[in-house]
This record gives sequence, structure tokens and C-alpha cells, in this order.
Amino acid sequence: METFYDIQQRAAQRKGGKAALASIVYKPLTSKQLMKVTDDEWLEEFTRKIFQSGFYWSVIDKKWPGFREVFWDFNIKKLLMMPPEMLEEKSSDERIVRNYNKVKTVPINAAMIHFAAKDEGKAFHQLVAEWPTDDIIGLWAWLKKHGARLGGNTGPYALRAMGKDTFLLSRDVEAYLRANEIIDGGVQSKKSLTAAQEFFNQMQQESGLTLQEISQTIAYSVGDNQINPV
Repeated sequence: METFYDIQQRAAQRKGGKAALASIVYKPLTSKQLMKVTDDEWLEEFTRKIFQSGFYWSVIDKKWPGFREVFWDFNIKKLLMMPPEMLEEKSSDERIVRNYNKVKTVPINAAMIHFAAKDEGKAFHQLVAEWPTDDIIGLWAWLKKHGARLGGNTGPYALRAMGKDTFLLSRDVEAYLRANEIIDGGVQSKKSLTAAQEFFNQMQQESGLTLQEISQTIAYSVGDNQINPV
């Protein structure tokens, strides 16, 4: 197995040097910073990623002000009191992408976030902030189990977008893990997820970097994203 130093060196060569690589590898938020993220903001990002899945992200981003209007700025308390018939009305509102199956995830995920305090003994934003990164796949599984359409890469991408330290099983990262025989079979199988977590934990112990920094570096070390230095 390669050392992280080997991976980092190759990524730097592909991106035009160490300084160039460092400029595109970012640290996640700290647990203290994550504690300041509101539950409403979490619901908004989950919804954004659900609608972006299988769609042009730029289209969703362009229409996002309309989403915020239709869903009351993702105010969880208001959304939990919304009658079912109103949900159907919202799914046909031209200000958003009209997909009822995705629209109905909003109140489901609002409830998931709201009841985390009762089910887990702590507010949702605290649950995420305190979740240990050496078992980040456990948080992925929690989101998939308790939420709607948060399985696969949707939940992890939302976590990354909000600043939670996580690796991502992007196309490039998956290709690296397969090429080095770290995973085989389905990428979302329990066996593959466990193997990926163990690999990233090892890389973290070796490098002292966050999962996010390691994940980004691996992605930049392989695939079609090479930048040839002038």
C-alpha cells in the first residue's frame, strides 16, 4: 500500500507543485464552529443536495431563492406544522423544481432533525459536531436510516458542504480505492464502507491531516483532473 507521502507527492506533481496543491485542499470546520450551525441550516443543505442529486447543480442553485421562499427559509417548526395538502401544493410551485418525491423529504428530514434531541439526547447540530470522524460512516448510516434520500453520496456531500470532516466516495476516490484493492464489490456495501473507513483512519494517523484533506488529496492524485504546469 502506498504511503500518504507518495499520494501527496503525486497529487502535487499533477497540480503544479506543493503550493498549488495546498491552495485547493481545504480544512473542515472545527467541532466548536459546527456547534454554531443551526438545525434549519442543516435541513436546507440536506434539501439542496437531495434536489441536486441527478440534476444540474447550477440549475438548483439558480432557483434556490425560490426554494427558500416556498419552504419558509427551512424553518423546521413551521414545516412540522404543515398539513399534507399544503405539501402537494408546494410540489407544484413554479419557484422550485417540481418533484413531489423529493419535496416530501423536507418534512421527513425536518422531523429527523427535530426529534434527534429526544432520540439521541442531544440537538442535531451537536450530534453532528460531536460525531467521531474515525466512524464517520456511522453518521452516514444514521442519516440514511433516520432521514429520507440521504443514503449513497447525498448525506456525505451535505456533511462536507456544511463543514463536517468526512471523506467522500467520489468517482476519483472510489477509483483509487479499487485500483489499490482496498475495496471491491458495491461501493456502498458495509464491507466496502468499513474498508474505506479503516484506510482513511490509517492515512489520518500517518499524516495528521483531516479526512477531508486526505480525501481531496487522493482525488487530486488520480483521474482526469490533472493540471499541467506551464
